[in-house]
Amino acid sequence: MNILDRIIIDKRREVILKKSIIPVSQLEASIFFEKKILSLSDNLRHSNSGIIAEHKRRSPSKAEINYSFTVEEVTKGYENAGVCGISVLTDGKYFGGSLDDLLLARASVNIPLLRKEFIVDEYQILEAKAYGADLILLIAAVLTREEIKSLSEFAKSLGLEILLEVHNQEELEKSIVPTLDMIGVNNRNLKTFEVSLDFSKQLADKIPNDFVKISESGISSIEAINELKPFGYKGFLIGENFMKTDNAGEAATEFISKLNKK
Repeated sequence: MNILDRIIIDKRREVILKKSIIPVSQLEASIFFEKKILSLSDNLRHSNSGIIAEHKRRSPSKAEINYSFTVEEVTKGYENAGVCGISVLTDGKYFGGSLDDLLLARASVNIPLLRKEFIVDEYQILEAKAYGADLILLIAAVLTREEIKSLSEFAKSLGLEILLEVHNQEELEKSIVPTLDMIGVNNRNLKTFEVSLDFSKQLADKIPNDFVKISESGISSIEAINELKPFGYKGFLIGENFMKTDNAGEAATEFISKLNKK
């Protein structure tokens, strides 16, 4: 069994447990439920840099990345740097995140927030909305076409945007439904953790232009972004590269100012 399979088994158990503790009515009573979302897809379409920065403490492939920042420090730093949006990891067991991180991020910044999570159930989409997210992630590798369709339609009914993550042509072909806003190509193979920008390059022309194209993982240089832009990518998700420094906000500021000079 690979790491992704293990995460999904744990996630399904976690959702069953959470449903038994916090009823849907409590999530729907959140002050954020009526809030109009901030659009990441619009920001990316009108941005020169296209940077989506990530709050991420650790990962299964890298173990600990950084536990020394507060969520507020990281997210405010990112907002001041001029990122288009922020991805907040909410998985606890494998990534050291939580829904409280999302809530703290929402209280700290006024830019689009992605709930980065392994979503397998509508309940997690209600949580995303209740805790202040503007968009959710759906991972094609762990969902059927029917699940992608129904989960994205449900998210849309709550006013959320949807980023679908794919890794190969087969995942892309089964996943294209009109309710998606953005399609992200993960340059990291989730089964082997091998990273290559070729994944993004090979899939670029297969992604319909109706969707904003995002490249994720393994992007750590200005050169990588300039290499991908001609392939139609508007968004670039960067996590570890900023988080592993002493000051994620400053690292993002420096990176974006260099990118904009190129």
